[in-house]
Amino acid sequence: MLPTSSTPRIQRLRALPKAEVHAHLEGCFQPTVLEQWATQAGVPMPRPRDRLLQFEGLADFLHFLDWACALASTSARLAELSYGFSQRLADSGAGYADVIVNPTHWTAWHGRLPEMIDAIDAGLNAAEQDGLPPVGLCVSLLRTQSADAAAELVDLLVSLRHPRVVALSIDGNEAAAGRTGPRFAQAFKRAGAAGLRRTVHAGESSGPEGVRDAIELLGADRIDHGVRAIEDPDLVGLLADRRIPLGICPTSNLRLGVYPAIEDHPIDRLRRAGVVVSINTDDPVLLGASLEGEYALCSEAFGWSDEVLRALARNSIDASFANADIKAGLIQALARW
Repeated sequence: MLPTSSTPRIQRLRALPKAEVHAHLEGCFQPTVLEQWATQAGVPMPRPRDRLLQFEGLADFLHFLDWACALASTSARLAELSYGFSQRLADSGAGYADVIVNPTHWTAWHGRLPEMIDAIDAGLNAAEQDGLPPVGLCVSLLRTQSADAAAELVDLLVSLRHPRVVALSIDGNEAAAGRTGPRFAQAFKRAGAAGLRRTVHAGESSGPEGVRDAIELLGADRIDHGVRAIEDPDLVGLLADRRIPLGICPTSNLRLGVYPAIEDHPIDRLRRAGVVVSINTDDPVLLGASLEGEYALCSEAFGWSDEVLRALARNSIDASFANADIKAGLIQALARW
């Protein structure tokens, strides 16, 4: 059983200087807010509020995201959601985050990506002015999109050169979409050449082959999930040798059925094999995860020492797309923990 939020252990993990590198803005809707917005829009709830976040698996979860994001139909709602993300970071003791946004989920904003980015940026700017942590934006493709749609998104991001946007991402259900690395290789190459970082969901609902494609075809600077790389020892060696970080989300993997229990999760085996792993929340509100809670969950399960926790926090900082000054400040704070 994990300690409660008031225990000294949790408080100490909250105080651990760290970053978050795998979290989705789509995963930060509060059920009470969704119910309010749905009522105002005259849109039926998929389930009663007390069961709203009880998902039957990844496919059901992704359908839910589409429903929830469609309700965020105004700039004010997007800014409010973005500000709340920064507040959640601060509450967990994170000093920076890369947050992923997939425009395909947000139907009210289709065809208006620059305005959508501006609305998110307004919320994040207001948060920073109030002393909350800085956040970089990773704009994500969906696996079911076409190569032309990917090229169009990259061209738009490159032409915008919005200072909030730090990376191109790709997410979605690997098992349902099948192998997609070849389809998006050119778009990711163009993004990298234009100075955008590249982060790729892989090795969650598919096996290690998706992780290999992320490295070899998409030039991933970082891999989101990547846990099923453990099934291929050669791939584990490649990740370790190239120091390609994995943004791992233990509770997400348990809630969505990738592993049955934390004791079965490969995060510690990957760490001991020399892979750069970091701890993250994925969709924190929807999956009931907090950053300090994820550290506590794994620390309890695998008996991690302070030395290991400090190393994992350092991994999260190094793996982030924060600027050099932010990283330096977090690393200095970490040395004092």
